[in-house]
Amino acid sequence: MADDRQGRDKQAQDTEKRQRQRYLSEELERRDETEPEIDPATVDEFEGELDEIEFPVTASELVEEIGGREIETPAERYTVAELLPETDAEIFEEPAEVRVLVQRPTIAAAMKRVIEASETLPNTELGRSQREAYEKTFRELKAIDADDDDEGIRVIADWIIDQIREKEKIPGSRGVRREAAKFCRKNGYSVRNDEWLGV
Repeated sequence: MADDRQGRDKQAQDTEKRQRQRYLSEELERRDETEPEIDPATVDEFEGELDEIEFPVTASELVEEIGGREIETPAERYTVAELLPETDAEIFEEPAEVRVLVQRPTIAAAMKRVIEASETLPNTELGRSQREAYEKTFRELKAIDADDDDEGIRVIADWIIDQIREKEKIPGSRGVRREAAKFCRKNGYSVRNDEWLGV
């Protein structure tokens, strides 16, 4: 490959694609760790609808196409529009990315709020690695607070959104983890230093 701008751009795109694939594989492996089981028939129907959509597709386009589609868990019912941010900046390369997202509806709904809040900031973008770190923090809160009403996820999503509005900047993943650890300790959950939230 030539060592010019086009060659470097291609290498960067290939690297990002490999990272997305690796992340997606990991997510698919642990997709049901922390969320309630979604009825397999519902997932199959939803996947059928996704197969009819041409990928890559933006989150806005998905909301327009299938936003009213309901995903039901034993605890709650969500529409796809409640789980996907209405933005053209969020692009899904393949259906599996959307499946991973909707199978964790509590986390998806929190991330939707965070992504939409981050888009109110001029010249600022919530990068992929930072988003993944936020998602991991939400997964840890879900695992700790699995039998509760997901208060930790709501509290930390609210905190991130308040930081965006008040300070007009996206908080770093370390700050989010620190705030999540404070919430856990305040509510009687232990957090060890060698854990994700143990910063």
